[in-house]
Amino acid sequence: MKTMIKSVALLFTAITISVSAMAQDAAQPKPSPAATATGKVKGATITIAYSSPAVKGRKIWGGLEAYDKVWRAGANEATTFTTDKDIMVEGKTLAAGKYSFFLIPKESGTWTAIFNKEPKQWGAYKYEEAKDALRVEVKTKPLKATQERLIYKITKTGFSLDWDKISVPVTIK
Repeated sequence: MKTMIKSVALLFTAITISVSAMAQDAAQPKPSPAATATGKVKGATITIAYSSPAVKGRKIWGGLEAYDKVWRAGANEATTFTTDKDIMVEGKTLAAGKYSFFLIPKESGTWTAIFNKEPKQWGAYKYEEAKDALRVEVKTKPLKATQERLIYKITKTGFSLDWDKISVPVTIK
């Protein structure tokens, strides 16, 4: 009987420690929390799902995020872009659907925006150019103040990614 009581006490202690550890983990803010931007552009409903990293005093462009390399345009899983109608992105057609969204940052300030047919990807590690639905060139703009957390904004003329000292606007018609 004493062995059974000790076993139950040990099990209870283990469960209590596990639950406490999970509660502490859940209470910690995530370094790159999930976020979603949704809005209407030219009659189409646009949804961008992404993870939002912070600058945290780091050199972002040409540092944390290399120039001339495909980037997931957020953190963790690849950013996804969904449109419920066919749209024109920077003058080129993009069919209704769900895409992963990537960027190729360039020191020149003219970046490549990529809509890829494989929406479920972790980062850009298995990115395949052959699966691109659309690639367009976009011109970055400087921000007046540092944007600490990466955010996407949907406007009446398209959307933008704003992070650090750069805004990357993409026009939709």
